[in-house]
Amino acid sequence: MAEILVTENITGGAMTRLRETHDVAFEPDLWSNTELVSKLAEARAVIVRNQTQITRELIEQSPRLEVIARAGAGLDNIDTTAAAEAGIVVTYAPAENSLSVAELVMGLLLSLARRIPDAWQDTRNGGWDRKTFTGLELSGRTLGIVGFGRIGRLVAERAIAFGMRLIAHDEFIPPEAFAKAGAQSVSFEKLLAESDAVSVHVPLLDSTQSLFGARQFAAMKPTAWFINAARGEIVDEAALVEALQSGEIAATALDVRDTEPPSRGLLEEMDNVILTPHIGAFTQEAQERVVALVCGDVERVLGGES
Repeated sequence: MAEILVTENITGGAMTRLRETHDVAFEPDLWSNTELVSKLAEARAVIVRNQTQITRELIEQSPRLEVIARAGAGLDNIDTTAAAEAGIVVTYAPAENSLSVAELVMGLLLSLARRIPDAWQDTRNGGWDRKTFTGLELSGRTLGIVGFGRIGRLVAERAIAFGMRLIAHDEFIPPEAFAKAGAQSVSFEKLLAESDAVSVHVPLLDSTQSLFGARQFAAMKPTAWFINAARGEIVDEAALVEALQSGEIAATALDVRDTEPPSRGLLEEMDNVILTPHIGAFTQEAQERVVALVCGDVERVLGGES
């Protein structure tokens, strides 16, 4: 059995080097396969993205496991408590893809404001409908950022360059961090009421599960846009559909879904929705940084280093 198990399609220069120097089982589809239990039971390391669920049960059945590496920023698919109890190192890449996510959020904002996907599709089909695709400027509009950590602040920097007013809410960030980033710290309720666009950047926790539901969408402006490039489970999708259909909010752009990949549903049929397949972190540069970090950490742990 392999020393290192890779359960998703994690590639790059660092992964190639790791496979040249270590016994690596590269199984990019194993996250949905019953073979995972038996193969993980013999491994000293496992490298995953966000599809593989490393549960307490799996950890307890993996006596040789020394390190779990998450090629990405979130740890909601790993039982970190169980790993700690078992003395297993959990490593991840919290900063390496932040810039890519922030840039995608700006792209989604621009796409909502200028209706870029619709204009492209219409023009591709032979149209030249300039009046229909009259857009809006970001300058002067208020962006509300929920979660003002690394990605939230990177979004803020870029939104300021577009002339947007910044308000933000995060109970865990010191007050001076908001002012330093050019944002005003406000309550969650005030942010919902005043924002022309709301962008979510909180981790998936018990406290953020379905953070955005019917009550929150009803509190937003009917002209507001809602952007989620964090975790799909933060949003009650049924409530979001209803808010879009009723006109409680104007439009949404989602890079993440509550189930991935999702089944085709109402969101896919609506004209005021932009959907992307969880690509926030997927730039060449970010992936090289992420893979280099986690592969290096795995090598260090297996080599007895910190």
